[in-house]
Amino acid sequence: MEGKKCRGYAWAISAGVNAALAAISAKLFSSQVIKYGMVIIFNVMMWGCYVNSLKALSSLQATVTNFAANFLSSGLAGFFLFEEALPFQWFAGALLIVIGVFILSKSSIERKASTD
Repeated sequence: MEGKKCRGYAWAISAGVNAALAAISAKLFSSQVIKYGMVIIFNVMMWGCYVNSLKALSSLQATVTNFAANFLSSGLAGFFLFEEALPFQWFAGALLIVIGVFILSKSSIERKASTD
């Protein structure tokens, strides 16, 4: 069961990163066809990863992990790729989000019944 949960978190993180990549590709490419094509591709991959994460995690755990990964990767991409300023409050908020996801992942709010 623990391995299934770890895979669920990996899928949720992958979904968040793909969502961030969709936003990044909308800023990076100047060609409208490439821009929209990349956004669609990354969003389809994001939904596929998110659905897979829901098979192993509760909807709350999958959604919060997806959001955290999206938030962190979007913020860091803005900082490194687009030279956007990240104030101290952003890092404090990011740390609180990571702590919240960690606490949520260790909680036993909802145990999904095994369908194997």
